[in-house]
Amino acid sequence: MSQAALTQRSRAARRPYGGKKQSKSSVPWGSPSLYLLATVLIALCIGPVLYIILGGFRSNAQITTNPSGLPSPWVLENYTDVLTSSTFWIQFGNSTISATLTTVGCVALALAASYVIARYDFRGRNALFSLFAAGLMFPLTVAITPLYILIRTLGLTDSLAGIILPQIAFALPVTVIILVPFLRAIPKEIEEAAAIDGSGRVGFFLRMVLPLSLPGVITTGILAFIGAWNNYMLPLFILSSPEKYTLPLGVQAFASQHSVNTAAVLAFTSLSMLPALLFFSIFERRIVGGLTGAVKG
Repeated sequence: MSQAALTQRSRAARRPYGGKKQSKSSVPWGSPSLYLLATVLIALCIGPVLYIILGGFRSNAQITTNPSGLPSPWVLENYTDVLTSSTFWIQFGNSTISATLTTVGCVALALAASYVIARYDFRGRNALFSLFAAGLMFPLTVAITPLYILIRTLGLTDSLAGIILPQIAFALPVTVIILVPFLRAIPKEIEEAAAIDGSGRVGFFLRMVLPLSLPGVITTGILAFIGAWNNYMLPLFILSSPEKYTLPLGVQAFASQHSVNTAAVLAFTSLSMLPALLFFSIFERRIVGGLTGAVKG
C-alpha cells in the first residue's frame, strides 16, 4: 500500500462518524434551560437597577398610581434638582477622594507585600500569606466596634482619614491573594537577566514587575475602588458631619429628609450608584482577565 493511501486512511480514521469533519457551527451552544436560568438571573440583577433609574423619571403621583409602570410623561426635574444641589456634589467629592486614596494605598501596599511573598524565600513566608488569607474571614461588621474605638483613640473620627485607613486594611487581603500569583509567575530567568544588565531589585520591580503584573494591578484597583465607593457601614460609624458624608451615607440622609418624595429619593439613589456601575461596566473585561490570570498563576 502506498504512502498516500496510508495517509488518507489515517485521516479518515481520525474523523468521527464516517469520516465527516465536525464544523465549528455544529458544536452545541448549550441547553435551553441553561439560557433560561441565565436570563432569569440577569433579570433579577438588572431589574431593581432599572426600576430605580426609571423611577427617578416619574412623579410621585405616577409611582402611587402604578408602582411598576413606565414614566408617562417623563419628568426630568428630579434629576436636575439633584444635579444642581451642592450637597450631592460635596458628597460626590468625598466619595471620590475616599475611593481614590483607598485604591492607591491598597494597591501600593499590596504590591510591596506580594512582591516579597512571591519572589523571596524566607522563613515564615507561607505563614505570612496565610495571615492575609485569614483576613478574608473577618468582615468589617465583626470588627466595627473595636475599630471604632481605635479610630476614636487616634482622633480620626469625623474625618475621611478615619474611613480611608480601615478601607485600605480590609481591602489588602483579597488584593494580596490576587497579586501573589501574578508576581510568582514571572520567570526567574528575567530577574537573572536584569541582574546581569546591572538592574537592582528596585529597578527590576519598577521596570519589569509592574508592567508584567499590570492586569492584576488593574483588577485589584477596580475592586478596591468599587468596594470603597459602596462602603456604607464604616462612614455610618465614623462620620457625623453632613459635609463629610460620602454618597452611600448621603443617600440614607436624603431618604430620611425626603421620605414623602419617593421619586426624588430614587433619582438621588440612581445618580449615587451610577459612577460605580459605569466604572465596573467599562473595566469588566479587565476584572475577568485579571482574575483568570490569578487563577492560572
